[in-house]
Amino acid sequence: MNILIKNIKELLQVREPGTDKIAGKEMATLPKLESAWLLIEGNNITDFGTMDSCPEVNAASTIDATGKTVLPAWCDSHTHIVYAGNREQEFVDRINGLTYEEIAARGGGILNSAKKLNETSEEDLYLQSCQRLEEVMRLGSGAVEIKSGYGLTVEGELKMLRVIKRLKEEYPVAIKATFLGAHAFPKEFKENHKGYVDIIINEMLPVIAKEQLANYIDAFCETGYFSVEETEQIIEAGKKYGLQAKIHVNQFTAIGGIEACVKHGALSVDHLEIVTDEDIEVLKNSNTIPVALPSCSFFISIPYTPARKMLDNGLPLALATDFNPGTTPSGNMNLVVATACIKMKMTPEEAINAATLNGAYAMGISKTHGSITKGKRANVIITKPLTSYYQLPYAFGSNLIDSVIIEGEIIK
Repeated sequence: MNILIKNIKELLQVREPGTDKIAGKEMATLPKLESAWLLIEGNNITDFGTMDSCPEVNAASTIDATGKTVLPAWCDSHTHIVYAGNREQEFVDRINGLTYEEIAARGGGILNSAKKLNETSEEDLYLQSCQRLEEVMRLGSGAVEIKSGYGLTVEGELKMLRVIKRLKEEYPVAIKATFLGAHAFPKEFKENHKGYVDIIINEMLPVIAKEQLANYIDAFCETGYFSVEETEQIIEAGKKYGLQAKIHVNQFTAIGGIEACVKHGALSVDHLEIVTDEDIEVLKNSNTIPVALPSCSFFISIPYTPARKMLDNGLPLALATDFNPGTTPSGNMNLVVATACIKMKMTPEEAINAATLNGAYAMGISKTHGSITKGKRANVIITKPLTSYYQLPYAFGSNLIDSVIIEGEIIK
């Protein structure tokens, strides 16, 4: 279907082909057109410009965007959308003073989710995940990365990845699948880390590769979870099957994980609530992009990724939700953008760049997603009338989205 959007007050993130990510001071600039139009043909953006050059086209649908802002759909490069049930009780436990680590030590956290997932049928898991995916699409996400990691058994991990594959087939949103068998050690392997790492490498990975169930591989590189050495083993094993790494690192402690990730060519390092000067130096001039998850910090009251320090040192930064049942039960990228501005002191321009173009880079799709560029996918958000796009993070509690178009389809 052809769609012409006209009288756009502000058309944001307008770029020529060839810009895959932006870093440092460049992130403070958000290229835009005022009084603009945008033409969508099929599932691609084919043209755009200012209203004085608006073409006469026989579009199947013409949208009058007077007073409204149009921008690329959000690219959420870090989610755990596929899970069973919830962890509401742990939310109350934290209010009552328990830490994330204390909850995990008594069988909560990831192990709690793993128990529920392995007790849930694949069909039920799919239906629960559909609801979450549809919600985030309505909230403006046009691309999402989804991780496994709540199975922690061969069959449980495969079940999750099959659900992700089915979501990819059934929905227009771009989906990348990440194998996160190394999310936590099951109880029976608490004292036998090598045994579980061997299962990941020798039992899970070959089947996942054979069935083409994953695009990336991940590990929770953290004190009390997977050591740097164990993470490196998993990264190297993934490489043999063509799976590039996207690693959880520096959420609670800095143990040298970032350096290992860069050395092994990871696409992204995610969380980074704790960042040392040495980490920043390692990330400079690398192809590994840091990903911040501010709504996780908000929900479990841990430090925020030091965005200002990282950007002032010339690094790129992406933003993502970390949508999961325990530490971020929200896939709302609008809240993520607002929280990055409010708590991490990112400017609206920096936050939008981080949630669109850089988010696309962090999931390997910046050639097709993340900006208003001719030939890229027709994934756009049309806002309600705004005074300016600054209102998006400013009015953080309001739903300012009028409509969402994904792959040229208007999402109902």
